[in-house]
Amino acid sequence: MTDIHPTAIVSPGTVIGEGCRIGEYAVVGKQPVLSPRSTAKGELLAPAELGPGTVVSTGATVFAGTRIGARVIVGDQAAIRERCDVGDDVVIGRGSLVENDTSIGALTKIQADAYITAYSTLEDNVFIAPCVVTTNDNFMGRTEKRRALMRGPTIRRGARIGGGAVLLPGIEIGEEAFVGAGAVVIHDVPPRRIVVGNPARELRDVAEEELLENQ
Repeated sequence: MTDIHPTAIVSPGTVIGEGCRIGEYAVVGKQPVLSPRSTAKGELLAPAELGPGTVVSTGATVFAGTRIGARVIVGDQAAIRERCDVGDDVVIGRGSLVENDTSIGALTKIQADAYITAYSTLEDNVFIAPCVVTTNDNFMGRTEKRRALMRGPTIRRGARIGGGAVLLPGIEIGEEAFVGAGAVVIHDVPPRRIVVGNPARELRDVAEEELLENQ
């Protein structure tokens, strides 16, 4: 049975799957309001979609044009912007922000207060620890050529990003790679490698017993 709290705001046309819960003061299906200088597309978006069993918690916001899979938890005060695609069984922690045009694979966990920048790709089974910051603009808002080059990181299947790490624009974190807490990642990380430090440097291989295939 679907449960929508009386204080929640759900835009007309929003697709809500069976067994969804939308909590106090949550907003689902909001159309974005953009700055004239925004790099995002300004257009009327299709209704948001929530898969069966998904929970949008207290004060959370899901924008129009976004599709969320089954059994997803959007934590208190988290936000998912427009044109995002979120797979099944994803957790988006309290206060985290997923910016526009981002793809998140099934079984991914994004913990509290993480920032997933626009134009990012997270594959299945990715782990994002609290307060991780991703970036997509090497020009930090200046020059017009940034528009063609703007791209967030690509984080491959099973990769893990430690607390407070910073990922620079356009880098790739390889499958099952491990980024240590507080690392500043300025180059691609090979699959199944551990990187640590500022700037991040390769340390060793991920232990065999930690790989998904051995869980």
